[in-house]
Amino acid sequence: MTRQGYPSDVSDAEWKIVEPLLPRAKSESGRGRKRTVDMRAVYNGIRYVCRTGCAWEYLPHDFPPAKTVYGYWRKWEKKGVWQYIHDHLREALRKKTARGAKASAGIIDSQSVKTTDVGGTDRGYDGGKKVNGRKRHILVDTLGLIIVVFAHAANLADSTSARMLLTESTWCEPTLGQVWADQGYRGERLQRVAQGCDLELEVVERTEPGFVVLPRRWVVERTLAWLGKHRRLSKDYERLPQMSECFVYQAMTALMLKRLTS
Repeated sequence: MTRQGYPSDVSDAEWKIVEPLLPRAKSESGRGRKRTVDMRAVYNGIRYVCRTGCAWEYLPHDFPPAKTVYGYWRKWEKKGVWQYIHDHLREALRKKTARGAKASAGIIDSQSVKTTDVGGTDRGYDGGKKVNGRKRHILVDTLGLIIVVFAHAANLADSTSARMLLTESTWCEPTLGQVWADQGYRGERLQRVAQGCDLELEVVERTEPGFVVLPRRWVVERTLAWLGKHRRLSKDYERLPQMSECFVYQAMTALMLKRLTS
């Protein structure tokens, strides 16, 4: 019986792009047993979890066993595979839109999300948003594509966690020179960190009451809306913050694959 596909499955064109970026089987280098699992089915299972928000053990039976799918997800997370694929596709998409492979400007913002009762580290209460959980701190380029993401406890102030994010961004994107932020990122200490990273941090001030589309700021808000389409990101279901970061990279990878093949 032919398997019916899910909307989250990769197309043939998308798989042609992502398949060469996945780690090769050890047997291809003459070590270990021959890989028997269908890697496209494993990848589709990972996308299904990210898009639908189901638990790993609730994967439909027409995917490989849930332990197998999760095993590859976790192993490749430890090796940095998901961020590597994400960064490769971001550069390819920037080239397709007649931009340079590396970004020269970005926008920073955070999103507080509730956590569940699975336990884990890096949790706290965000008094401003009235959310008990974690924050997803993201830096995006002018197209809204994520440069780096940092998940941490929600009670950590934006200005504090932004220092770590800006420092990491200089390693991920050394060409970055300009960063826009909202009023939560004011402060001399953060400005000194930005200067130490050779970045110009510009705080976009709100000048009118009520809802106003602020210059540059809407780009990062749109990216957060893109992430909201993936139900695994509706809350933070992960024990480890680095797993939360990987699901963000996976959601953006799906978006970029669709754009690269459209």
